[in-house]
Amino acid sequence: MSAPKDFLSLADWQAADLRQILARAHELKRSYRRGETPQTLRGRTLALYFEKPSLRTHVTFEAGMSQLGGHAILLRPEQVGIGTRESAADVARNLSRWVHGIVARTYDHALVEELAAAATIPVINGLTDLLHPCQAMADLQTISERADLAKVAVAYVGDGNNVANSLLYGGALLGMDVTVASPKGYEPKKALVDDARKLARSSGATLRIVNDPREGTRDADVVYTDVWASMGQEAQKEERRKLFPPYQVNAALVARAKPDAIVMHCLPAHRGEEITDEIADSQQSALWDQAENRMHAQKAVLAVLLANK
Repeated sequence: MSAPKDFLSLADWQAADLRQILARAHELKRSYRRGETPQTLRGRTLALYFEKPSLRTHVTFEAGMSQLGGHAILLRPEQVGIGTRESAADVARNLSRWVHGIVARTYDHALVEELAAAATIPVINGLTDLLHPCQAMADLQTISERADLAKVAVAYVGDGNNVANSLLYGGALLGMDVTVASPKGYEPKKALVDDARKLARSSGATLRIVNDPREGTRDADVVYTDVWASMGQEAQKEERRKLFPPYQVNAALVARAKPDAIVMHCLPAHRGEEITDEIADSQQSALWDQAENRMHAQKAVLAVLLANK
């Protein structure tokens, strides 16, 4: 596989490379279920720089590195002091001499890009306000366990945020039909949608942005949602609570999708807001498969990027 040095956005990768990562993720999941731990990354060390709180990203990267024979080091922003003690570029140069890869979970996407530009080792986007490619890889793995990605219609309902953005890129590259249904003014940014549509020309994917959640979920194979107010948007929480209730994933909305549709959520879930208990805990829920697949998809990304470092 001839791949980029970094994993900042799915849009930087070729569809064939993403399919190979997904194939590796499926293989690693099967190995994990058999109790096998291939030591692909023995002797490798990964730095985890987290500005935002984390359950899934932290545990799955640290556990994943351990299972592959490597080691992870958690770095808090107050320890590192990017922008106060030293620049992002200097931090990246230092870490490049000590470890084999960096996962950065930040607010500003530009910070991850700055780290990657200065680092000589792979930098992985663990989440920014713009994109969440690791989540998207786990989502693609979860869907592909049930269906051919090129024959799947995904309806994302809610805020046009980093998860929606990465889902658009993943769908565009791998031939999925993706509809994002968001309130007016909360859609994914037009420039990103235009960029994803350019990628979709090669795969035959269809990307739609609508405002009506009932239209968006009609005949969908997958109904996907996320919180109405993400980290850093706390000041908008009450305003969003008034606007987003029609976008709640509940029994009535899921009934608009196909009878065998699955429901997805990147978690954490604010139960009773963007999703009801009835749906989150239903037979149609794929939430826990998604959460598990964060580990396997990320292990596949790590194996591709770090194995030869």
